Amino acid sequence: MDALLNLRQLVDDFFLFIQSKSIEIYNEFSLQHELGIFLREKLPDYRIQFERNVSYFLINSKTIKKEIDISIFNDDKSERYAIELKHPLNGQYPEQMYSFVKDVKFMEQLKENGFTKTAVVVLVSDRPFYEGRSNQGIYKYFRNEYMVYGDVLKPTGAMKGKEFISLKGTYNFSWKSAGNNKKYFMIEV
Repeated sequence: MDALLNLRQLVDDFFLFIQSKSIEIYNEFSLQHELGIFLREKLPDYRIQFERNVSYFLINSKTIKKEIDISIFNDDKSERYAIELKHPLNGQYPEQMYSFVKDVKFMEQLKENGFTKTAVVVLVSDRPFYEGRSNQGIYKYFRNEYMVYGDVLKPTGAMKGKEFISLKGTYNFSWKSAGNNKKYFMIEV
């Protein structure tokens, strides 16, 4: 087994697999579990766990979130991988985009705390996530530039323009077809 898993290849293979088998992903929970089942099949030498608290990995620093959607690790935890997932279904495009950025920040924090690799995987069914009239504010990252970076301002609500998430890196991505008018992207940290 490679010392470092190729998370990008695994995720791309997963989306090809679900299309070829006509596996329906209908909410974030189904995405998490179908990807977990797929990873268990592909990675028999690793543990695949859901909703693991960061404290399990002896992370004592404060993180923006506490639970890791999918954790992948070997027996002695010398290799640790984390995947955060989003599959928004109820509109709220700018707020959901902000939550994508929050997940990227969380993955940066886990990487800083010794994780081998981390990733954010976003699956959408609605065109306004990747295409629309406005390419300003938070929309520019997902509709025009296809990268997230710097200080990303909260787009709505009482803290609009005041609260922000500060990313240390610049993360490029591309929207890819996931079949059935769905698209996904992955950001590896």
